[in-house]
Amino acid sequence: MQALNLPPFDARIDTKEGKHFILDVIRRRYVALTPEEWVRQHFVHYLIAYKGFPRTLMANEVQLCLNGTKKRCDTVLYKRDLTAQMIIEYKAPDVKITQAVFDQIGRYNLVLHVDYLVVSNGLCHYCCRMDYEHNTYRFLPDIPAYQAL
Repeated sequence: MQALNLPPFDARIDTKEGKHFILDVIRRRYVALTPEEWVRQHFVHYLIAYKGFPRTLMANEVQLCLNGTKKRCDTVLYKRDLTAQMIIEYKAPDVKITQAVFDQIGRYNLVLHVDYLVVSNGLCHYCCRMDYEHNTYRFLPDIPAYQAL
């Protein structure tokens, strides 16, 4: 897999019948190792090890209903009261982060109304804080530590 702009971690990878799987520490099971999953696992480990995010307040592949269709947020961080606080959307490293990616995560936020939106392809990472009072958002220079949220 491609090197990413994230700290390395001890990835637990297994191969079965010629297919590669990686341990998802949030779901606590092996999942297919796709380029997007490679980014997700690196990013989740980064948030836990370097930003102090509690693993117990994170969920991967969170299903929601949007305009009558089922969608899945890649990762959602919850507050201690279990309301959603951050949506994280991952793309494979060869996928450019475009306005369409921000539109996608914005649609998810119509349902969840979080404080932070994060997008990453493992090479470029963007984080913005929502300002619902002024109906806008502000890009941050870095992903804040959990204690600063």
